Amino acid sequence: MKYELTNDIRTLPSGQTLYRIRALQSFSNVKEGALGGWVEGYHNLSQYGACWIDDCACVFDRACVFENARVFGNSWIFGDAGIYGNSEIYGNSRVYGFSKVRGYSKVRGNSRVYGHAEVYGYAEVYGCVKVYGCAEVCGYDKVYGDTHVYDNDRVCGDAQITGRVSRGL
Repeated sequence: MKYELTNDIRTLPSGQTLYRIRALQSFSNVKEGALGGWVEGYHNLSQYGACWIDDCACVFDRACVFENARVFGNSWIFGDAGIYGNSEIYGNSRVYGFSKVRGYSKVRGNSRVYGHAEVYGYAEVYGCVKVYGCAEVCGYDKVYGDTHVYDNDRVCGDAQITGRVSRGL
């Protein structure tokens, strides 16, 4: 095992109990004995790869962090969301619903990714961006500011998008 649940608990406003994690071995830039973030149970963070939850970050419900993905800052991952590959979620971001973040993607700031949305490739989502519905942000795209990408919108390629609402991209 690469980590364990400690006796430190955090109770969410919903009443769910989360446990702080502790590394049982050194890997990537995590040192043995280092305290991490918060999970509801072992199902929220894979024991394989270099994935890690750090700082005040929380992962709960059926959400899971896999492979080499990192979640830190004050981010929350919940619902049935999956964080894969070498992706990073940080700041005050929220990823939830059935959404997926994978590849080398970054979701940061106060961004929200939810519904069945996907962020993948080398995409970056930051600021106060909302990606939701069945929307996709992929490739080398950067979506920032107060932009909303939603429904069946697909932002892929090399775009840099900012603005109030993006549709039909």
